[in-house]
Amino acid sequence: MASLIAENFKFVSLFFKSKDVMIFNGLIALGTVASQEVYSVFAFSCPCSPERNYLYGLTAIGVPALAVFLIGVMLNRNTWKLVFECRTRGSRSLSSTAGFALLGSIVGRAMVAPFTWTIISLLRGEPYVCALSEFVDLTSLDSFPGGHGAGTLARFPCKDVPAEMKSFKEEIVRRLKYESQLLGWLLVGLAAVIVFLLMCLKRCCSPLGNHQEAYWSQYRSSENDLFQRTAEVHAKLLAATNVKQFFGFVALDKEEREQVKEFAVEDATPSLQWNKITGVYLYRENKGVPLYSRLHKWAKDMTNANLDTNGK
Repeated sequence: MASLIAENFKFVSLFFKSKDVMIFNGLIALGTVASQEVYSVFAFSCPCSPERNYLYGLTAIGVPALAVFLIGVMLNRNTWKLVFECRTRGSRSLSSTAGFALLGSIVGRAMVAPFTWTIISLLRGEPYVCALSEFVDLTSLDSFPGGHGAGTLARFPCKDVPAEMKSFKEEIVRRLKYESQLLGWLLVGLAAVIVFLLMCLKRCCSPLGNHQEAYWSQYRSSENDLFQRTAEVHAKLLAATNVKQFFGFVALDKEEREQVKEFAVEDATPSLQWNKITGVYLYRENKGVPLYSRLHKWAKDMTNANLDTNGK
């Protein structure tokens, strides 16, 4: 039980990487701010009609936030690793704590853009004013003329309001923008507290020291970069082999011809090997030696198997 708890704590610390995640999230937030500005300038236009204002205002905040959230989930490689893990291995190698931690990392990273969108929308105030202008309590307004109701209030976010209503319009818009910006700043404070608590949780749960964790992050980044570049060359050389077999020759440039001479690619990598290096990976150690990824574990198993074979 103790070893299982320790393993789960190790996995919880996986998704709290520092520099790369912070930079990535910062870029997402900046991109979301720019998109929100463009949307507000060119797309947002309050209908100024009872019952429509509320739906349009909430839609202007919620629907883009939902869209960028789903995009963030789809673009996260851990999403498809989790799907592959559940499809091929089920839950045999993935505990509930580890699965929840991985799901939390996916959702947490995907929430950066929609959270930023919502905060900027509230700080700007236009969607909030559009949505709630018709619900302002008329008794809270001094000397508000009779004969005017929700229909008049719904037109306040627009310019074409009766002359006698302009002073009330300014007061209502100012009041609603105050409420909207107050909610926005409260969300900013809440986000800061959540990030602080998550960073504290990361420090408390991580079984690794700062140097080893930084090395782990660097290793995974280097492994992914080298794997992608090597896979690109391997795919090109395998394609060249097959094209040459079909046509009798293959059109290659100088660099590609040198790669063909240097590297011999005769066949595709078996699916079993791909499955072994694909999916969710829990941090493990083998006799005190860290295994930083599924590829690392596969390479270690292959080395041990070769040693056993040679020993026999």
